[in-house]
Amino acid sequence: MKTDCTAQQYLFQGPGRRQVVAAFDGGSISSDGGVMLLRRVDQLRRIVGRFAQCFDDARDQGQIEHTVEDLVRQRTFALALGYEDLNDHDELRLDPLLAVAVGKADPTGRCRKRERDRGKALAGKSTLNRLEWGLASKIDQDRYQRIAVDTAAVDRFFVELFLDAYKEAPEQIVLDLDATDDPLYGAQEGRFFHGYYDCYCYLPLYIFCGHHLLCARLRRSNIDGAAGSVEELTRIVSQIRESWPEVSIVVRGDSGFAREDLMVWCEDNAVDYVLGLAKNERLKKALDPAFERAHELCSESGEPERVFDEWMHSTLKSWRQERRVIGKAEITTHGENPRFIVTSLTADQVDAQATYEQIYCARGDMENRIKEQQLDLFASRTSGRLMRVNQLRLWFSSLAYTLLNELRRLGLTGTAWAGARPSTLRLKLLKIGARVRVSVRKVWVSLATGYPYEALFAHVYAQLQRAGPVAG
Repeated sequence: MKTDCTAQQYLFQGPGRRQVVAAFDGGSISSDGGVMLLRRVDQLRRIVGRFAQCFDDARDQGQIEHTVEDLVRQRTFALALGYEDLNDHDELRLDPLLAVAVGKADPTGRCRKRERDRGKALAGKSTLNRLEWGLASKIDQDRYQRIAVDTAAVDRFFVELFLDAYKEAPEQIVLDLDATDDPLYGAQEGRFFHGYYDCYCYLPLYIFCGHHLLCARLRRSNIDGAAGSVEELTRIVSQIRESWPEVSIVVRGDSGFAREDLMVWCEDNAVDYVLGLAKNERLKKALDPAFERAHELCSESGEPERVFDEWMHSTLKSWRQERRVIGKAEITTHGENPRFIVTSLTADQVDAQATYEQIYCARGDMENRIKEQQLDLFASRTSGRLMRVNQLRLWFSSLAYTLLNELRRLGLTGTAWAGARPSTLRLKLLKIGARVRVSVRKVWVSLATGYPYEALFAHVYAQLQRAGPVAG
């Protein structure tokens, strides 16, 4: 028989003569009271359920207690709440509020089949680990890895979710491409040393449209930064045009994507592009007249100045045709700062300065989206031995980012928090102390009275309630 134990007490000196006595004896108290907002967003957009459909579950359904959808939701919600490791789930599985958010009918876990699991409603680290092997599983041969994932279905899922976010087709969309480093510290499959980043790393490719993530592809780092971008754009643009045949599409990227095959593909598929262009002596010489004018302006104003110029440019061999190049002749406190872009947009559509300042420079915001995913949602936790396992980890991080982005879009639009990064949303909206009591008919969640952002929470709740009925 289990004996009653007195919780260990921790003594601290309080104000005045009072002593502070602390003990882990509060009962069912969760630090993640705001997780129900995530559940509401997931219900509205059916994010996790649709992602779970990309998996093929070959387990004996009569013997399992955690469906694929339960496992994906548990893993994704935990990432959104700040729990990056699978090891965390051996304690999280005790949290009845997370179990409620996941959708467990028995959030206390009292009715689990095995006695050792009773009181633990959610899956442990070992079960979730088998889920992460979904890209490496051979479900017809493997005894333990019996869940496989369809990569093509996952690719379509992220684009479908983006399309569904619009009630009607926009006139124009901009697709941002960028590559970044994912440092590696072990002997993972596919690791290579990258000279620019000065470390062993992967080189994932990201494609965003505004705040919407369309592609997160893990790649080896011994490749060109633009490698595979044409293939990704081909499938994404094709899927977008299935729903929005008339939409105008602009592809945007830094000089690492100013590659002939990408520009040719855009020109052949009625897609515009605005790409950075690496400077060379020919380009700098063509910008000399603009720099002369910039120096004159600096002499008159005593301030940094910039002058824009444009011309039709072609390389000696690599380009199939002349293209519009825009040069920025800028004089700063550190001297001359020439910059170049190449674009398919004509001068009649948009002038040189607006093309550079309003269109090209706006691509820098995409780098913030990548940082959000890597720093706040642990996209760099690619410590699995196999690259396929790490790709699935990257997708789980992408799913958590998508969930929090939908929380921003549906619940925070028009507020000062509309552009808040995921870590801020986690701190302000999700990390709320809550006491949980489970009765036969209800789950009572008593949120901390001292929570300082109750008005914000109430606003988000109201917005989500007005967003419509939950998806079927």
